[in-house]
Amino acid sequence: MNLKPLGDRLVVQPLEGEEQTSTGIYLPETAKEKPQQGEVVAAGPGARDEDGKRIAMDVSVGDIVLYAKYSGTNIKLDATEVLILKEADVLALVEN
Repeated sequence: MNLKPLGDRLVVQPLEGEEQTSTGIYLPETAKEKPQQGEVVAAGPGARDEDGKRIAMDVSVGDIVLYAKYSGTNIKLDATEVLILKEADVLALVEN
Protein backbone atom coordinates (compact mmCIF):
# COMPACT_ATOMS: atom_id res chain seq x y z
CA MET A 1 0.00 0.00 0.00
CA ASN A 2 1.45 3.34 -1.05
CA LEU A 3 -0.25 5.74 1.32
CA LYS A 4 1.64 8.39 3.29
CA PRO A 5 -0.43 10.31 5.85
CA LEU A 6 0.28 13.99 6.43
CA GLY A 7 0.71 15.88 9.71
CA ASP A 8 -0.54 14.03 12.77
CA ARG A 9 -2.65 11.51 10.86
CA LEU A 10 -2.44 7.72 11.03
CA VAL A 11 -3.51 4.90 8.74
CA VAL A 12 -4.96 2.09 10.84
CA GLN A 13 -6.06 -1.35 9.70
CA PRO A 14 -9.03 -2.33 11.90
CA LEU A 15 -8.79 -5.70 13.63
CA GLU A 16 -11.74 -8.01 13.16
CA GLY A 17 -14.29 -8.19 15.96
CA GLU A 18 -15.47 -11.32 17.73
CA GLU A 19 -17.35 -13.78 15.54
CA GLN A 20 -18.59 -15.83 18.46
CA THR A 21 -20.04 -14.79 21.82
CA SER A 22 -18.74 -16.13 25.12
CA THR A 23 -21.67 -18.58 25.18
CA GLY A 24 -20.76 -20.01 21.76
CA ILE A 25 -23.30 -18.25 19.54
CA TYR A 26 -21.93 -17.17 16.14
CA LEU A 27 -22.73 -13.59 15.16
CA PRO A 28 -23.84 -12.67 11.65
CA GLU A 29 -22.03 -9.84 9.85
CA THR A 30 -24.91 -7.41 10.53
CA ALA A 31 -24.83 -7.99 14.30
CA LYS A 32 -21.11 -7.35 14.78
CA GLU A 33 -20.04 -4.10 16.37
CA LYS A 34 -17.78 -1.69 14.51
CA PRO A 35 -14.16 -2.44 15.51
CA GLN A 36 -12.41 -0.01 17.85
CA GLN A 37 -9.00 -1.64 17.77
CA GLY A 38 -6.48 -1.70 14.97
CA GLU A 39 -2.85 -1.82 13.88
CA VAL A 40 -1.05 1.32 12.73
CA VAL A 41 0.24 0.65 9.19
CA ALA A 42 1.46 4.20 8.42
CA ALA A 43 2.07 7.35 10.45
CA GLY A 44 2.60 10.96 9.44
CA PRO A 45 5.61 13.02 10.54
CA GLY A 46 3.65 14.77 13.31
CA ALA A 47 1.94 18.12 13.80
CA ARG A 48 3.78 21.45 13.90
CA ASP A 49 3.91 23.86 16.84
CA GLU A 50 3.66 27.67 16.65
CA ASP A 51 7.36 27.93 15.70
CA GLY A 52 6.98 25.43 12.84
CA LYS A 53 8.87 22.62 14.60
CA ARG A 54 7.56 19.06 14.39
CA ILE A 55 5.94 17.50 17.44
CA ALA A 56 6.87 13.81 17.62
CA MET A 57 4.05 11.28 17.39
CA ASP A 58 3.27 9.08 20.41
CA VAL A 59 2.40 6.10 18.20
CA SER A 60 4.42 4.37 15.51
CA VAL A 61 3.94 1.78 12.78
CA GLY A 62 3.11 -1.65 14.20
CA ASP A 63 1.41 -0.36 17.37
CA ILE A 64 -2.01 -1.74 18.28
CA VAL A 65 -4.32 1.13 19.26
CA LEU A 66 -7.83 1.70 20.59
CA TYR A 67 -9.72 4.53 18.92
CA ALA A 68 -13.10 6.24 19.21
CA LYS A 69 -15.94 4.25 17.65
CA TYR A 70 -17.00 6.67 14.90
CA SER A 71 -13.74 8.55 14.35
CA GLY A 72 -11.73 8.86 11.17
CA THR A 73 -12.51 8.14 7.54
CA ASN A 74 -12.84 4.65 6.05
CA ILE A 75 -10.94 4.14 2.79
CA LYS A 76 -10.81 1.01 0.62
CA LEU A 77 -7.42 0.39 -1.04
CA ASP A 78 -6.64 -2.73 -3.06
CA ALA A 79 -9.52 -4.67 -1.44
CA THR A 80 -8.24 -3.71 2.02
CA GLU A 81 -10.28 -1.42 4.23
CA VAL A 82 -8.24 1.06 6.30
CA LEU A 83 -9.08 3.97 8.56
CA ILE A 84 -7.39 7.38 8.41
CA LEU A 85 -7.60 9.26 11.70
CA LYS A 86 -5.85 11.96 13.68
CA GLU A 87 -3.54 11.05 16.53
CA ALA A 88 -5.96 12.82 18.90
CA ASP A 89 -8.62 10.19 18.08
CA VAL A 90 -6.40 7.43 19.52
CA LEU A 91 -7.58 6.61 23.04
CA ALA A 92 -4.87 4.16 24.13
CA LEU A 93 -2.04 1.86 23.06
CA VAL A 94 -2.52 -1.87 23.65
CA GLU A 95 0.56 -3.29 25.37
CA ASN A 96 1.37 -6.99 25.47
